[in-house]
Amino acid sequence: MPLIRSRRISPLNINKNVTIGVAFPLDENNMFKGTETIEEQNKSNLINLLLTEPGERINLPNYGVGLKKLLFEQQINLDYLKQIIQDQTSRYISGIKVNNVQIQMSEDKHSLFITITYQSLLDAQEDSIQLNFN
Repeated sequence: MPLIRSRRISPLNINKNVTIGVAFPLDENNMFKGTETIEEQNKSNLINLLLTEPGERINLPNYGVGLKKLLFEQQINLDYLKQIIQDQTSRYISGIKVNNVQIQMSEDKHSLFITITYQSLLDAQEDSIQLNFN
């Protein structure tokens, strides 16, 4: 019987004694815990990119979406925000491709909900994250 679909696995995911990167958020539980798979690291990198302000990261002055700063604007251009997320992700996170960005505001315009669906370029698996700002 022929193999219909193969699944690619990174050699880094096999060795559980090696961590790939830093787990976020840094707190008492994650202070010295690393990510164990490429998929975990990609998700951590995406969250870090979204929450970093441009100019905050040393030697990468354009790195970051700057969501926290946008929250205090009177009017948020949602199409512009989607474009920033797409551009920053394609530029700084090479292991994923963003498939969809959904941004919703509450009726009172005091809460913002961002859902990003992305695909791993390693094995084409889809995942998503949601950030809620109140």
